[in-house]
Amino acid sequence: MLRFGLCCIFSNEPITFKRTTAAYLKKFKRPEQLQLISSIVIHNARSLLEALQFCHNKGIGDFRINSQILPLKTHRDMEYRLDELPESGEIFSLFRQSKDYAEAHNIRTTFHPDQFILLSSPKSIVTQNSIKELMYHAEMAELTHADVINIHPGGVYGDKDETLKRLMREIEKLPDAIRKRLTLENDDKSYSPVDLLPVCKNLNIPFVYDIHHHRCLQNNVDVEKTTESALKTWDREPLFHISSPKYGWQNKKKSPHADFIEINDFPPSWLPLNITIEIEAKSKELAVLKLMKDINSFSGPALVRN
Repeated sequence: MLRFGLCCIFSNEPITFKRTTAAYLKKFKRPEQLQLISSIVIHNARSLLEALQFCHNKGIGDFRINSQILPLKTHRDMEYRLDELPESGEIFSLFRQSKDYAEAHNIRTTFHPDQFILLSSPKSIVTQNSIKELMYHAEMAELTHADVINIHPGGVYGDKDETLKRLMREIEKLPDAIRKRLTLENDDKSYSPVDLLPVCKNLNIPFVYDIHHHRCLQNNVDVEKTTESALKTWDREPLFHISSPKYGWQNKKKSPHADFIEINDFPPSWLPLNITIEIEAKSKELAVLKLMKDINSFSGPALVRN
């Protein structure tokens, strides 16, 4: 059965996740900084539980957690530990409630760190900062029951083959807390499924198939064959991504995401699969609910997981 996923934030629902900036926090002394951060984290932890409850009530089986749920957690001037925050006890309790709720109601949670995670970079400082960021995500994954930390390979840096070798070397050195959750996703400019599937196979890590990116960066392998290859990389429920182009497939600008998913962009070969499909669309929960309704209209409700 299909499990549909909501990504990070809401369009209409009054469920919000707060952020702050280092520039703002620098106006305060360290105790005040930690108090401000603590209040934001408590808000975000409560919102996460509300988000999971919304998903359960609407039959949405997956929620991608915003990477900034702990704002500035790894910032070089603002870095902090959760147990340093004034309300750390309440914070841990709230995250435990979310973890328990997700487990009890079979809601999958995932992370998709920002684009500055570059394990393939030739600059060691960039790699070190990326690993630091991934360790933060692994910590949060443990607290929230998340089984995926999904990243892109990054740039080509003038030599794709050498860059992929460097990426593989860095992944092999990662701590188990990261490695057991790490996945690789194809992008729309540099790395196609053909580039990444051998890497995933060699490293025994799952491949997150983004069909929109595949359609933007074509290769000689069709959707059905790529889907089949992607499924084989998973030792748990596979995770795929889907989106539709904002300006249509005839426009040169194919990468920007549309508000909703065009039903013709959903591959029929996915209908009988037991997979999670995260919906990357600007209208967020409205887009997820609409696609679920559209799928049920022509295929029958038994295909969509509740």
